Amino acid sequence: PSINSYMYANARAISRLAALAGDAPAAALYARKAEGLREEVQKSLWSENLDHFIDRYRVDNRFVKYWQPIRGRELVGYVPWAFGLPTDDPRYAKAWAQLLSPTGFAGAAGLRTVEPSYEHYMRQYRYEKETGLRECQWNGPVWPFQTTQVLTAMANLLNDYHQTTVDRGDYLRLLRQYARLHYKDGKPDLEEDYDPETGKAIVGLARSHHYNHSGYADLIISGLVGLRPREDDVLEVNPLVPSDPNDPQALRYFALQDAPYHGRLVTVLFDADGSRYGRGKGLFVLVDGVQVAASPTLKRLTVPIARKAPPAAARPIDLAVNLVRSDFPKGSASVSADPASLHQALDGRTWFFPEMVNGWTAPAGAEAWFAVDFGRPVTVSAASLAFFADGGGFAPPAAYAIEVWHDGRWAAVGAAPPAVANGETKVAWPAVTAEKLRVRLTPAASRSVRLVELKVF
Repeated sequence: PSINSYMYANARAISRLAALAGDAPAAALYARKAEGLREEVQKSLWSENLDHFIDRYRVDNRFVKYWQPIRGRELVGYVPWAFGLPTDDPRYAKAWAQLLSPTGFAGAAGLRTVEPSYEHYMRQYRYEKETGLRECQWNGPVWPFQTTQVLTAMANLLNDYHQTTVDRGDYLRLLRQYARLHYKDGKPDLEEDYDPETGKAIVGLARSHHYNHSGYADLIISGLVGLRPREDDVLEVNPLVPSDPNDPQALRYFALQDAPYHGRLVTVLFDADGSRYGRGKGLFVLVDGVQVAASPTLKRLTVPIARKAPPAAARPIDLAVNLVRSDFPKGSASVSADPASLHQALDGRTWFFPEMVNGWTAPAGAEAWFAVDFGRPVTVSAASLAFFADGGGFAPPAAYAIEVWHDGRWAAVGAAPPAVANGETKVAWPAVTAEKLRVRLTPAASRSVRLVELKVF
């Protein structure tokens, strides 16, 4: 259900892009592809026995047969609604009853990836070799990414389909449950997967604490607040909040301020009794600070919106990024010339997590350098350097200089501003053509320097 849904959405997107480009044959072709996928998914992946979209096996062995349906429901069966694939048919909507069932996907602390009736439910099979800690599995644990997909699907169901299986209170209750997983000991921390009954993290490896997905914000913006993305010149707001103030999931107020939309800034406010924002009681929609719609109660609002071209975004190209290790640009260094660390300093990824080492390290003591060979003459005029600091053994360099290989020698370019810890240090100079560039640096006393990323423009 997942992969076919992604391909359905891809085909629809290509069709619409082709139409915008004036390519009618391509638009028609990919529209047919999308419709064909929809028909096949509903014909072949819908299980009448389980009332659910399910996988079929694509292998033949002593355990399973090709094209045989799997034996139980999986949470992934809701993904088709995340892309609007199922037709508005009550028989498909029946699948959502299992999402709310304690014997189905509804764990006490989160949404299970399979139902407890699965014979291998929550049995641990995978362990990290080095530590013996539990590894990630999909046989029941709560997975934040899939929870995001399912709540996106649920928001679409509530907005675009006719059904009575789930309501706005169900959406907000599950969203609150999901929000609680984003905290550990009162601090933001979202891990890979969780026990659906206790809400405790399962894996707990070094990488696990950095699993936040930007899709969570979508659940707040387009789900709870209800700013629904549209292609046309209509602004639509439909908050997924119960309108009955006595509903246990009701909210007394919420606000989304200055969300960029069609070149405008959209603000959505709800104030149940008028005491929170000083604008009155009800739902209010503002565009560029001007009220354009209002309702005394929570309801769907639509209003014309004149789109405005957003300002051009500066998108400089990083000339030092290396996506294929065997190709240029290539890194080299005076010390600590491990190929993996050299590549990490040019791989385009920047993070400063102490438990997840990323970048090239110059040990405390003597001056060192890190260089990038572009493999050809390029025009360069700026660089961005990211240095890691942990308050202990690592700190930004006490001094550094940017040099380019020019006329057979290294020549310094630009004035070097103070190096920033765990951030971006920007350096600029008059444009010069060079095949290589290096950073020459002096570590601070008794501190190593970790160059997390070098970008050159």
